[in-house]
Amino acid sequence: MAKELWTVTEVLEFFQVEESFLRHLEEEDIVCPTCGEDPSARLFHINELEKLRVAKILVKDMDVNLSGVEVILQMRKNMIDMMRQFDAILEDLARQMQQTLKRNLKS
Repeated sequence: MAKELWTVTEVLEFFQVEESFLRHLEEEDIVCPTCGEDPSARLFHINELEKLRVAKILVKDMDVNLSGVEVILQMRKNMIDMMRQFDAILEDLARQMQQTLKRNLKS
């Protein structure tokens, strides 16, 4: 099972980013740490790490500014949500078609 919460040190080492970069992402509310038992400890949920990964690519490799990163991440989230809705609709249609076929075959 994948680790759910990562410390700042683990995040910095794994993603090879400077703490200042991580702080900028926090200041812009692009990534948000979770408070654990120790309120002074900044822990990052695995979902936040995906946003960090994408933000790093956008900033470092594609020269996108943080405002652009925020917009792109929001658009990405919206697209993923729409894909999930579309998948649910397709599953429902497939279920309805199977029920209709079963009824027609019994008739």
